[in-house]
Amino acid sequence: MSQFLKVQPAPLIEVFHVNTAYHEDKNPQKVNLSVGAFRTDSCKPWILPVVKKAEEILAKEINEEIINHEYLPIKGLESFCHAATTLLLGKNDENILNKKAQGVQGISGTGSLKIALDFYKEVMGASVLYVPIPTWENHKLMGKNCHYAEIKEYRYWNAKEKNFDLEGMMQDLKEAPANSVVILHGCSHNPTGIDPTPEQWGSIIKLFQDPSHPLYLLFDIAYQGFASGDPDKDAYAVRLFASKGIEFFAAQSFAKNFGLYNERIGNLTVLTSSPETTKRVISQMVILIRGNYSNPPAHGAQIVEKVLNDQSLYQEWKECVKKMAERIISIRRDLKKSLDQNNTPGHWNHITDQIGMFSFTGLTPKQVQHLRDEWHIYMLNNGRISLCGLNKDNVEYVGKAICETLKIIPNEIYP
Repeated sequence: MSQFLKVQPAPLIEVFHVNTAYHEDKNPQKVNLSVGAFRTDSCKPWILPVVKKAEEILAKEINEEIINHEYLPIKGLESFCHAATTLLLGKNDENILNKKAQGVQGISGTGSLKIALDFYKEVMGASVLYVPIPTWENHKLMGKNCHYAEIKEYRYWNAKEKNFDLEGMMQDLKEAPANSVVILHGCSHNPTGIDPTPEQWGSIIKLFQDPSHPLYLLFDIAYQGFASGDPDKDAYAVRLFASKGIEFFAAQSFAKNFGLYNERIGNLTVLTSSPETTKRVISQMVILIRGNYSNPPAHGAQIVEKVLNDQSLYQEWKECVKKMAERIISIRRDLKKSLDQNNTPGHWNHITDQIGMFSFTGLTPKQVQHLRDEWHIYMLNNGRISLCGLNKDNVEYVGKAICETLKIIPNEIYP
């Protein structure tokens, strides 16, 4: 007899389940649009050349005993954290210079978000978490695992118009209980690919400037540089809030923009009203990190630090992320062209209006299942596709498949 007999199978994690189904499919025309990882036009992983250079430099430094395999401090590699926070807020940001803004190393974006959510729950006593609808599914899971009493959604995606629902978002967050935690996507919203305009960000920031209705802010910024090809442009929203004196956490991931998916490198920046307050906050973050994973890994952090702190490598990295962004922007145009040429029912401007790795197509679960069964095209049930799975050899096939599917299963507004 086992003491674990009462344990039931957990629900499948969709993105990994869909990816497994794709790999088990023997059809030569199969297309994988599920996984959020950059791929070349040959659908192969791409190791950034600048990352290779940095690793070669690090290898020599290990041989010279400049770098060893000792534990990092609980807060992580200090030079990496400073470089990452500087990338986020800007080289001459006064909040960094006066130490109001500081970073600690996290386990990629997920681990960094977890530290912030734990802090708001355990230290600040927050009990309600707000996430956009839709959002990256891990936000809800982390909120659940951090034992938030309620996980609520604010409107973000306008299914009818296939654009950003500013009015709905503003209304929902105005009605949020005081001291609720609100997750905002810093850029390249996952899964919709729709970001607020600068003018819309100007409206959103007013929600966090109201002293009579305090909200705790957590930015998730996993695609800086990857969205538009310009790291400074992609940091617009975070820098706007910082310039207005809004306190927040911002969780950065270097999986996508450095191609360091399995190194799990992240940074959690905290910005408060004073350096003394920031120091106290970080002291509590250290306790939370100690109880979660003790201290973070070094290798990936050393790569990022090496690139960001070397002017030549940094410029090369910017060219790399620009190249990745340009490929995705190009494939957006190709997909829309294919859909238009096939006279696909509906309007598809949202494909090119969106930004970043993902497109929220507006396809329904029934349509997604038909594409999987009849055309061997794999995507998430909510219709989100990873554009990196498209290339010049399959984009026309996918456009035709979507068109034929919509003729069989007419379009409908996805709730």
